[in-house]
Amino acid sequence: MNESANRRPLASRGSRWAQALAGALARSPVTPNQISVASIAFALAGAALLLWRPTPAGLVLCAVCVQLRLLCNLLDGMVAIEGGKSSPLGALYNEFPDRIADSLLIVALGQAAGQPWLGWLGALLAALTAYIRVTGGSLGLAQDFRGPMAKPHRMAVLTLACLVGAAELATAGSRHALTIAAVVIAAGAAVTCVTRASALARRLRDRG
Repeated sequence: MNESANRRPLASRGSRWAQALAGALARSPVTPNQISVASIAFALAGAALLLWRPTPAGLVLCAVCVQLRLLCNLLDGMVAIEGGKSSPLGALYNEFPDRIADSLLIVALGQAAGQPWLGWLGALLAALTAYIRVTGGSLGLAQDFRGPMAKPHRMAVLTLACLVGAAELATAGSRHALTIAAVVIAAGAAVTCVTRASALARRLRDRG
């Protein structure tokens, strides 16, 4: 199965700005694997802001870091495939940095919300959603990126929580938006595990 068959379907991949940016990176010395690693740096910065500077400004900056992490996730594949810069280690760099970045941000979210266990649970379930997806791929099936709480959805919830949380913190001094986001991510990831596992089981039965 080729690389493009196992890519997450993203409408933004066809946008003019994404293609222009990916094209510029493809012509530069920057490699797709370096872009993947950069996503960890942005996630680490966002997590640090959640942990040690959960102020209104810090939460807004965290939302920016989350979006920059997603931008790296978009561009690494585009530079690798459309830009013709794929490498034998590309599959590893495509997966491992994502798991690290997810864990950093979701665990930090739980800490900032005052519910550390929710952060750890959400990170564990997020990793499990990816494990189920990759398991399908290892069995010769197209990888399943369905939600309701796939990576883009988790990061959208976190981004929204940071922006709403910044306004909440500035006006009310509370962090309920962060707690709600931690619950939504954990519960949604659990449902996603069930939907992906159920779909994988059906596809294996159909193939058999």
